[in-house]
Amino acid sequence: MRFKHVFTIIGPAMVGPSSSHTAGAVRIGRVARQLLGCRPEKARVLLYESFAETYWGHGTDLAIAGGLLDYDTDDPRIPHVLEEARALGMEITFEPSTGAAPHPNSAKIELWAGDRYAEVLGASIGGGNIEIHSLNGFDVSCTGQYPMLVIKHSDRTGILASITKVVSEAGVNIGFMDVDRKGRQGEAMTVIEMDSAPPEGMLESIRLLPDVTDATIIDLAQRSGRA
Repeated sequence: MRFKHVFTIIGPAMVGPSSSHTAGAVRIGRVARQLLGCRPEKARVLLYESFAETYWGHGTDLAIAGGLLDYDTDDPRIPHVLEEARALGMEITFEPSTGAAPHPNSAKIELWAGDRYAEVLGASIGGGNIEIHSLNGFDVSCTGQYPMLVIKHSDRTGILASITKVVSEAGVNIGFMDVDRKGRQGEAMTVIEMDSAPPEGMLESIRLLPDVTDATIIDLAQRSGRA
């Protein structure tokens, strides 16, 4: 058997009884928080299958809420995070769902803050590892193991070449790229997993490209003490 990273062997440092139900859940919450770009004012969390059946006992609700406050998996504030969220004026609801899901440990998170909205469908697959299956309604495939560049743009000839040119000129290597579109010449999303965090200025250069409507960085390796 070949191990890709240390999580596969020993699991992450974490608060909670289960790497799948707590550490992975924190990471899904952090992806949603970073996609939104700020602390959410309101969050709706749909839990599927195993998550729906055991989330209260395994602390999955606390873990996801911790991720929404951008806590790391080992943050000691996680056991009391719901009180912290309420103190910050953040409204969070958890709803078990009987709908189909890509994995037994799946959650769909919807976030609102002012005129901002973000939606993430992710699964915790063991050892603190996650798979993200949807971002803002676009089908994607990414893991959060590496810094991710998430770009919403129009489906136009040459746009991907323009994006990758900016990334290359910034000296960043692309490890994986996934593209989904709503239709020809319609809205599209490109997710790029990078071997390293981008240098200052790269994200703004991508935002200035013609046909790009939004771009953000999701980097779960960055330690955060934010609420």
